[in-house]
Amino acid sequence: MFKHEIAPFTKGAAKSTTIGLLAGFSWKNNSNKIAELFYELGKYKMVKAYAVFEPKGELKPFEYDPGTLGHNEVEIDVHYCGICHSDLSMINNEWGISNYPLVPGHEVAGIVSQVGENVSHLKKGQKVGLGWHAGYCEHCSPCQSGDHNLCGDARSTIVGHHGGFADRVRADATSVVPLPEGIDMADAGPLFCGGITVFNPLVQFNIQPTDTVGVIGIGGLGHMALQFLNAWGCKVTAFTSSTSKQDEALKMGAHNTINSRDPDALAQTVGRFDLILSTVNVKLDWNAYLSTLKPKGRLHFVGATLEPLDLQVFPMIMGQRSISGSPVGSPANIARMLEFAAHHKIKPIVEEYPFEQVNEAIQHLKSGKARYRIVLKK
Repeated sequence: MFKHEIAPFTKGAAKSTTIGLLAGFSWKNNSNKIAELFYELGKYKMVKAYAVFEPKGELKPFEYDPGTLGHNEVEIDVHYCGICHSDLSMINNEWGISNYPLVPGHEVAGIVSQVGENVSHLKKGQKVGLGWHAGYCEHCSPCQSGDHNLCGDARSTIVGHHGGFADRVRADATSVVPLPEGIDMADAGPLFCGGITVFNPLVQFNIQPTDTVGVIGIGGLGHMALQFLNAWGCKVTAFTSSTSKQDEALKMGAHNTINSRDPDALAQTVGRFDLILSTVNVKLDWNAYLSTLKPKGRLHFVGATLEPLDLQVFPMIMGQRSISGSPVGSPANIARMLEFAAHHKIKPIVEEYPFEQVNEAIQHLKSGKARYRIVLKK
């Protein structure tokens, strides 16, 4: 546990604390009282978080001073924060970009506690969320076009920046998105990463309600993809290697399921799909999935498989088929996704852990037994 607990803070609280400490004593020969005063004034600045200090290490209590709030920043009082496989990858430095101490957490839902002087569209007390990005350059061509998520200088919430496994987190206001009516804070965090990751391709590639779509992998990403695609109007097929998930997939929006370990079942779907959405991070027989696409069909990756893709070009040329990938979405598309989710009552299936049990939550994620997202709660 932390050495000191932080009470809710307002300017009034600071003033009364200061007056209480100053009352009834002389500054002379009162060094202990003076030290206590500076502690009381300073402790409100410190962010209390959970950080990992080495690759594959355990998360431990960690405090840091966030400094002065930037003119274009907001500070969020974190109420919930989802745990994503990307957090695990950063903890383990699987991508070679982790800096330690590292505070994970990029699926934040909370309440605005401070706003910078240049921020006008967000207010103190407003319910908001924060995803993978904590800021953008604001002047490159993608930013100027509204594609902030493609900004080459975008700042990640957990790369060189302390994330949401904390009582507070800061970010540029552009990257912070208000929660609409109908979105519960307890469910919001995973939508800001997994939700927008599977929603974004529907917008980017003009997926039609009449399209036939397959989803590979019914996990943290896939279970939300089924819900979004069903509400979008598509005919949805779930590819899963887990027989226990087949019935669950049907309840979450799939119209049918296919055992992805059955080559005969896969062969029977040749030429069926307009879109295959892969949410897994493992190597599969991608040529087999390519064969299931209609002419002009698309095999799209949102799961970060690290192994090279072994693909035959000839079927792509002859069928004018495409291979593509996409990251999270822009703030505008995140807002659009949240409105869509609220309207269609789409929400992730979550398991909650208190922040104090963050290491147990990480182990549960590693076990592969999570159904289907893990969320830390205040």
